[in-house]
Amino acid sequence: MENKPAFKHSHNMHNAVSRVLDQAGHVILDKPQQIRGTLASILAGGHLLIEDEPGTGKTTLAQAMAVLLGLDFQRIQCTSDLLPGDILGVTVFDKESGNFSFHQGPIFSRFILLDEINRATPKTQSGLMQAMAEREVSIDGRTHLLPEPFFVVATQNPVDAAGTYPLPESQLDRFLMRMRLGLPSARAEMELLQGENRSLMIRDLEPVLTPQAIREMQAGVKHVHVADPVYTYILNILQDTRKSGQFRTGLSPRAGLALLACAKAWAFIQCRDYVLPEDVQSVTPWVGAHRLRPSDPEEYADPLPLLQDRLAEIPIP
Repeated sequence: MENKPAFKHSHNMHNAVSRVLDQAGHVILDKPQQIRGTLASILAGGHLLIEDEPGTGKTTLAQAMAVLLGLDFQRIQCTSDLLPGDILGVTVFDKESGNFSFHQGPIFSRFILLDEINRATPKTQSGLMQAMAEREVSIDGRTHLLPEPFFVVATQNPVDAAGTYPLPESQLDRFLMRMRLGLPSARAEMELLQGENRSLMIRDLEPVLTPQAIREMQAGVKHVHVADPVYTYILNILQDTRKSGQFRTGLSPRAGLALLACAKAWAFIQCRDYVLPEDVQSVTPWVGAHRLRPSDPEEYADPLPLLQDRLAEIPIP
């Protein structure tokens, strides 16, 4: 591929991205790729699902990123008795004025942590997904816009955990990325045991970005250049998932658009104004695995290894 000029955004913007990644890395140890993936999801304008066992740092990651990005933060603990109105808001009658007024729910924040989303009932999950997709809330015939930028990190317990309602495939598709944090290395876990309380570290963090700066970065991501061979590479990945026979259904066109957006954001974070095949490779497991189902679920319960195997077989332009 031909060489492209260095990235055109300001030096200050590049420094800000580096500072976010560096400071988040001091709080969330040994997870640089997951931190980059979280930031890429935000800059690509999508939402993130983190699926992992309790205690692996999902909430800590969300809280640290919200502070560093300068976004007001709301944590919503999902339970089986949580109603859509508890999150979206309700219309109430004011006796003094004689009018109905809308009381905003916690969803009207720029950074939302939906903790244990699969403990919410399907009705509540559906209301959340609609708000996330449309970036607005409709109550009693009136539409209320959500703030911009608007980003949701949802955490999910493993699907076999007790008291959970697995997200349907159509709702999983609404998340731009899904990732796992996993356990830290022995070295990082020792540092965690000997180090400062993570909650106190988050309190000491200072915002690096602002909502306006994030909107400018999101606009910059859309202008990252994609050469024809990279478009062809993305198309080959989509078609391979459909034709390989490894999956019940392959990746959809919407998944292809998600893959393109995330690859652009990944390149942006690397301070480039063009996408490399390596950018596509980096984000494909996060973008694709939760949208796929193995043809033989008894042999392959998790689609991620299958997708990674298929990705290794596709020629790189």
